Amino acid sequence: MSNGDAQPTTAAAEQARAGATRGAVQWLWLSFAVIALDQLTKWLIERRLELFDQIELLPVLALKLLYNEGAAFSFLSTASGWQRWLFIALAISISIVIVFWLRRLPAKGQAWLAAALALVAGGALGNVIDRVAHGHVIDFILVHYGAWYFPAFNVADSAITVGAIMLIVDSIFISGKNRKAG
Repeated sequence: MSNGDAQPTTAAAEQARAGATRGAVQWLWLSFAVIALDQLTKWLIERRLELFDQIELLPVLALKLLYNEGAAFSFLSTASGWQRWLFIALAISISIVIVFWLRRLPAKGQAWLAAALALVAGGALGNVIDRVAHGHVIDFILVHYGAWYFPAFNVADSAITVGAIMLIVDSIFISGKNRKAG
Protein backbone atom coordinates (compact mmCIF):
# COMPACT_ATOMS: atom_id res chain seq x y z
CA MET A 1 0.00 0.00 0.00
CA SER A 2 1.43 3.37 -0.95
CA ASN A 3 1.32 6.47 1.22
CA GLY A 4 -1.28 8.01 -1.10
CA ASP A 5 -3.73 5.16 -0.37
CA ALA A 6 -3.61 5.47 3.42
CA GLN A 7 -6.55 7.06 5.20
CA PRO A 8 -5.65 10.28 6.99
CA THR A 9 -5.75 9.79 10.75
CA THR A 10 -5.09 13.32 11.80
CA ALA A 11 -7.24 15.05 14.38
CA ALA A 12 -8.62 17.34 11.67
CA ALA A 13 -9.75 14.38 9.56
CA GLU A 14 -11.41 12.74 12.59
CA GLN A 15 -13.16 16.00 13.41
CA ALA A 16 -14.36 16.35 9.81
CA ARG A 17 -15.78 12.82 9.85
CA ALA A 18 -17.52 13.47 13.18
CA GLY A 19 -18.97 16.72 11.82
CA ALA A 20 -20.26 14.91 8.74
CA THR A 21 -22.13 12.36 10.85
CA ARG A 22 -23.66 14.99 13.15
CA GLY A 23 -24.53 17.44 10.39
CA ALA A 24 -26.27 20.57 11.58
CA VAL A 25 -27.61 19.12 14.85
CA GLN A 26 -25.65 21.79 16.71
CA TRP A 27 -28.60 24.04 15.81
CA LEU A 28 -30.72 22.13 18.33
CA TRP A 29 -29.49 24.65 20.92
CA LEU A 30 -32.02 27.00 19.30
CA SER A 31 -34.79 24.43 19.81
CA PHE A 32 -33.88 24.14 23.49
CA ALA A 33 -33.79 27.94 23.83
CA VAL A 34 -37.30 28.18 22.30
CA ILE A 35 -38.59 25.47 24.65
CA ALA A 36 -37.05 27.19 27.69
CA LEU A 37 -38.37 30.65 26.77
CA ASP A 38 -41.79 29.23 25.91
CA GLN A 39 -42.14 27.34 29.19
CA LEU A 40 -40.79 30.26 31.23
CA THR A 41 -43.25 32.75 29.71
CA LYS A 42 -46.18 30.36 30.18
CA TRP A 43 -45.19 29.77 33.80
CA LEU A 44 -44.94 33.52 34.44
CA ILE A 45 -48.30 34.25 32.79
CA GLU A 46 -50.06 31.52 34.78
CA ARG A 47 -48.59 32.93 38.00
CA ARG A 48 -49.74 36.48 37.14
CA LEU A 49 -53.14 35.95 35.49
CA GLU A 50 -56.27 33.94 36.10
CA LEU A 51 -57.95 32.25 33.14
CA PHE A 52 -59.42 34.92 30.80
CA ASP A 53 -57.75 37.82 32.68
CA GLN A 54 -56.32 40.40 30.32
CA ILE A 55 -53.62 43.06 30.60
CA GLU A 56 -53.53 45.67 27.83
CA LEU A 57 -49.94 46.43 26.84
CA LEU A 58 -50.67 48.51 23.73
CA PRO A 59 -53.86 49.48 21.94
CA VAL A 60 -53.30 46.45 19.68
CA LEU A 61 -51.56 44.01 22.06
CA ALA A 62 -52.63 42.33 25.27
CA LEU A 63 -51.68 39.47 27.53
CA LYS A 64 -54.64 37.17 28.14
CA LEU A 65 -54.46 33.72 29.68
CA LEU A 66 -56.29 31.18 27.55
CA TYR A 67 -56.19 27.40 27.27
CA ASN A 68 -56.36 25.81 23.81
CA GLU A 69 -57.21 22.11 23.56
CA GLY A 70 -57.03 22.25 19.76
CA ALA A 71 -54.36 23.17 17.26
CA ALA A 72 -53.74 26.46 15.46
CA PHE A 73 -56.74 28.78 15.56
CA SER A 74 -58.38 26.36 18.04
CA PHE A 75 -58.82 23.76 15.28
CA LEU A 76 -60.52 20.68 16.81
CA SER A 77 -60.69 22.32 20.25
CA THR A 78 -64.22 21.05 20.79
CA ALA A 79 -63.39 17.41 19.98
CA SER A 80 -63.79 14.84 22.74
CA GLY A 81 -60.11 14.64 23.77
CA TRP A 82 -58.60 12.36 21.13
CA GLN A 83 -57.07 15.42 19.45
CA ARG A 84 -54.63 15.86 22.36
CA TRP A 85 -52.93 12.56 21.53
CA LEU A 86 -53.05 13.21 17.79
CA PHE A 87 -51.30 16.58 18.21
CA ILE A 88 -48.72 15.07 20.61
CA ALA A 89 -47.93 12.26 18.16
CA LEU A 90 -47.82 14.63 15.20
CA ALA A 91 -45.49 17.12 16.93
CA ILE A 92 -43.15 14.40 18.18
CA SER A 93 -43.06 12.77 14.73
CA ILE A 94 -42.30 16.08 13.03
CA SER A 95 -39.57 16.81 15.57
CA ILE A 96 -37.95 13.41 14.98
CA VAL A 97 -37.99 14.01 11.22
CA ILE A 98 -36.42 17.43 11.78
CA VAL A 99 -33.60 15.95 13.89
CA PHE A 100 -32.81 13.44 11.12
CA TRP A 101 -33.01 16.26 8.55
CA LEU A 102 -30.56 18.32 10.62
CA ARG A 103 -28.21 15.32 10.83
CA ARG A 104 -28.17 15.10 7.04
CA LEU A 105 -27.56 18.80 6.50
CA PRO A 106 -23.93 19.83 6.17
CA ALA A 107 -22.55 21.31 9.39
CA LYS A 108 -21.71 24.52 7.53
CA GLY A 109 -23.38 26.45 4.74
CA GLN A 110 -27.01 25.73 5.66
CA ALA A 111 -27.45 27.97 8.70
CA TRP A 112 -30.72 29.55 7.50
CA LEU A 113 -32.38 26.19 6.87
CA ALA A 114 -30.98 24.68 10.08
CA ALA A 115 -32.26 27.62 12.15
CA ALA A 116 -35.70 27.35 10.52
CA LEU A 117 -35.92 23.64 11.32
CA ALA A 118 -34.72 24.18 14.89
CA LEU A 119 -37.37 26.87 15.45
CA VAL A 120 -40.15 24.58 14.22
CA ALA A 121 -38.95 21.67 16.37
CA GLY A 122 -38.58 23.85 19.47
CA GLY A 123 -42.05 25.32 19.03
CA ALA A 124 -43.63 21.93 18.41
CA LEU A 125 -42.01 20.43 21.50
CA GLY A 126 -42.86 23.47 23.64
CA ASN A 127 -46.53 22.88 22.93
CA VAL A 128 -46.14 19.11 23.42
CA ILE A 129 -44.94 19.77 26.96
CA ASP A 130 -48.18 21.68 27.62
CA ARG A 131 -50.36 18.98 26.12
CA VAL A 132 -48.69 16.23 28.13
CA ALA A 133 -48.58 18.19 31.40
CA HIS A 134 -51.91 20.06 31.23
CA GLY A 135 -54.02 18.53 28.46
CA HIS A 136 -54.07 21.88 26.64
CA VAL A 137 -51.72 24.56 25.31
CA ILE A 138 -51.28 27.77 27.27
CA ASP A 139 -51.79 30.81 25.03
CA PHE A 140 -51.40 34.38 26.17
CA ILE A 141 -50.38 36.78 23.38
CA LEU A 142 -53.42 38.54 21.99
CA VAL A 143 -53.23 40.87 18.99
CA HIS A 144 -56.36 42.90 18.32
CA TYR A 145 -57.67 45.99 16.62
CA GLY A 146 -61.02 47.37 17.70
CA ALA A 147 -63.46 44.46 17.73
CA TRP A 148 -61.14 42.24 15.63
CA TYR A 149 -59.04 39.68 17.51
CA PHE A 150 -56.35 37.41 16.11
CA PRO A 151 -56.38 34.01 17.87
CA ALA A 152 -54.19 34.02 20.98
CA PHE A 153 -50.79 32.39 20.68
CA ASN A 154 -47.54 31.84 22.60
CA VAL A 155 -43.76 31.78 22.13
CA ALA A 156 -43.84 28.22 20.73
CA ASP A 157 -46.44 29.21 18.13
CA SER A 158 -44.32 32.23 17.19
CA ALA A 159 -41.24 30.03 16.72
CA ILE A 160 -43.19 27.62 14.52
CA THR A 161 -44.51 30.50 12.41
CA VAL A 162 -41.11 32.19 12.02
CA GLY A 163 -39.50 28.82 11.24
CA ALA A 164 -42.16 28.00 8.63
CA ILE A 165 -41.70 31.40 6.96
CA MET A 166 -37.94 30.83 6.93
CA LEU A 167 -38.49 27.40 5.32
CA ILE A 168 -40.60 29.01 2.59
CA VAL A 169 -37.97 31.71 2.01
CA ASP A 170 -35.28 29.03 1.88
CA SER A 171 -37.29 26.96 -0.58
CA ILE A 172 -38.00 29.87 -2.90
CA PHE A 173 -34.95 32.10 -2.66
CA ILE A 174 -32.04 30.13 -1.21
CA SER A 175 -32.27 26.41 -2.02
CA GLY A 176 -34.20 27.09 -5.23
CA LYS A 177 -31.53 29.55 -6.34
CA ASN A 178 -28.77 27.02 -5.50
CA ARG A 179 -30.52 24.30 -7.52
CA LYS A 180 -30.74 26.57 -10.58
CA ALA A 181 -27.08 27.56 -10.25
CA GLY A 182 -25.96 23.92 -9.89
